[in-house]
Amino acid sequence: MRKIKIIEEWIIKGISFLAAYSVIFILLYLLFVIFKNGIGALSWETVFSMPKGGYYFGGEGGILNAIVGSLYLSVGATLLAIIVGLPAALFINVQLIRLKRTQHLIRYLLDALWGIPSIVYGAFGFAVMLFFGLNASLLAGIITVALLITPILVRAFDEILKTIPVELQEASFSLGSTRSETAMRVLFKQGFAGFITALLLAFGRGIGDAASVLFTAGYTDNIPVTLDEPVATLPLAIFFQLSSPIEEVRQRAYAAAVVLTIFILIISVSARLLSKRYSKNIIK
Repeated sequence: MRKIKIIEEWIIKGISFLAAYSVIFILLYLLFVIFKNGIGALSWETVFSMPKGGYYFGGEGGILNAIVGSLYLSVGATLLAIIVGLPAALFINVQLIRLKRTQHLIRYLLDALWGIPSIVYGAFGFAVMLFFGLNASLLAGIITVALLITPILVRAFDEILKTIPVELQEASFSLGSTRSETAMRVLFKQGFAGFITALLLAFGRGIGDAASVLFTAGYTDNIPVTLDEPVATLPLAIFFQLSSPIEEVRQRAYAAAVVLTIFILIISVSARLLSKRYSKNIIK
């Protein structure tokens, strides 16, 4: 019997080791392929210049319009998601603290929204655009991406708030604090590190998504100056250039992928560092 348990333990360890290092290998191989194909086409001109005449046929120019457009769209969508998502997460954990069934229902609906493919959000945003007579624009893209990342922001922050001891809320109530004061001065302060992580997670999803803005944001070689103008993004730049039959244009698509990957890596590392920094003052 003891030998069987030892064999089972070694089998589980082997499967766990294989699964863990397979994930690492896939990530490293993905980065290797992207950087191998894109680093040669990456230059200062590619990053800091706008597309010029004949750019999509191998002419001069860069992806500055897509970089700035991605930042415009993802920052705007993240701010809109914060306006909706932060009060929603606090409401679930403070106002509904005694209504467990309602909490479970809202969390289930948020999980369902999280699991909806981004192309469905794009189709929904396109339908809303047609209903209100809007054009493909930065505003339409921001609204669509905000709808996409709001459930992510709410559920991620909600999971952090669930780890905060209930005794902190009870102590706050016993001192005469209202539910709103408890939410902002106790829960939000204690969960701030998790909120930063959730925020950057949502931002990273927004800046890297292509399907949700394919029908709503449009595409342009210029940097938009108003909300009703179309906007280019890095995922769309990759999509359009990678489908080109011209080898040089496809190399530029990989260069855009390198820039986008660097953005995502910076966001991930920042989330870890900020979460570690602000978690020191959390009461456990």
